[in-house]
Amino acid sequence: MTIGEICNRGVVVVDRSESIRVAATLMREHHVGTVVVVEGDEGLWKPVGIVTDRDLVLEVLAEEVPAVKLRIGDLTGSRLLSLPEDGSVSDAIKAMRDRGVRRAPVVDRDGFLMGILAVDDIIDLVSEQLSDIVGVMIRGQKVEQQRAA
Repeated sequence: MTIGEICNRGVVVVDRSESIRVAATLMREHHVGTVVVVEGDEGLWKPVGIVTDRDLVLEVLAEEVPAVKLRIGDLTGSRLLSLPEDGSVSDAIKAMRDRGVRRAPVVDRDGFLMGILAVDDIIDLVSEQLSDIVGVMIRGQKVEQQRAA
């Protein structure tokens, strides 16, 4: 299974030049805790960072930084992890673990934003697979019981 098959294609994006208030408003309006910071024209966005609601709290509110002076690009780190949409989920898990991130933008071969992968998406996949495995085991037991009867 590829990353592109399980990632969320509905990504909330914000240009790096926008204010922090714009990002916070988008998070509230779309009921998300993350925005992908992008550059480029609409539909041809390249991710340059991620900002979470936690970033806003810890780096702006807790530090009492005047939000009026900050742009969303001021909060993005220099080491963004982007995942290839045709990459494997296993590779994504390893990369996210190694970098200590819970979300990563998913990009096509040209680096354009295609989606976002969150640990929650992976947990959903794994729990579905575990449920299927349990179903296989239960079905196998029933078949064995019927043969024995």
